[in-house]
Amino acid sequence: MITVLDVQQEETARTMLSVQIPSYQVEADLIGFQGIPQLRDTVEKLQESGENFVGFLEAGELAAFISYTEDSGEVDICRLVVHPRHFRKGIARKLVRHVLLNIVQGRKAVVSTGTLNKPALSLYKSLGFVEVREIGFAPGVSITMLEIPAS
Repeated sequence: MITVLDVQQEETARTMLSVQIPSYQVEADLIGFQGIPQLRDTVEKLQESGENFVGFLEAGELAAFISYTEDSGEVDICRLVVHPRHFRKGIARKLVRHVLLNIVQGRKAVVSTGTLNKPALSLYKSLGFVEVREIGFAPGVSITMLEIPAS
């Protein structure tokens, strides 16, 4: 079940971190970089992020969530996290599709992920995102920026 998450509720934010940290640890291992900022997030950082959060509950448990920011011309997907226990269930696809169908509404959609995170790149491309550039940010580590142009 897809539901809006209220990150200002401390317990919700703590639960979100219990999903986010293991998820980003898998990405850190995939791309060979343990410095992903989201690995060091706290309840307070989540609450101060200014992001909108949508979660996916499975059997009443938070299995995954997506976050985004938006303005009049663009929706930026900031986080897409799935707890490793819930990998390969199509949850990430459902969350991205939810944002594309219900939030983007003709605006440009942007997202970024580690260039070596092939599962994430494959997911985004399968949903219509195209690579627009690659940005290096640490020795041997880069991020790929993807977008769906405004329609």
